[in-house]
Amino acid sequence: MSAKKKKSNDVDVMDYRPSESEPFMNERQKEYFKRKLVEWKNDILKESKFTLEQLQEESLHLPDIADRASSETDKAIELRTRDRQRKLIAKIDSALRRIETGEYGFCEETGEPIGIRRLEARPIATLSLEAQERHERSEKVHRDD
Repeated sequence: MSAKKKKSNDVDVMDYRPSESEPFMNERQKEYFKRKLVEWKNDILKESKFTLEQLQEESLHLPDIADRASSETDKAIELRTRDRQRKLIAKIDSALRRIETGEYGFCEETGEPIGIRRLEARPIATLSLEAQERHERSEKVHRDD
């Protein structure tokens, strides 16, 4: 009977969507974002493993110099993509740590809630929308100098 109940709870967890009307960063929301982050990380890791396998299988002994150059370019692009994904995994890990410490969902700059809609769109967000916009305006001003 408890297995049935657990299965029912698993379905509830899978169907759950956080809303602005409930207390911010309650246990259910934390679990939701934790699951979302872990799934995202696992997807990236699976992609990376597939890419590594592909790179290892490709032959470096292509007879045509143009084919070789094209292959090397493709590999360089793929490796840059993997580097960006490695950095993304670090941000996901940081978000998971913030969930554990109770800091997740709160702006690093103001301490205010980031907001459910922003976290849904960008679960690794560390700044509220307003703080992010200020940060981007500041960067633009410095870039224009």
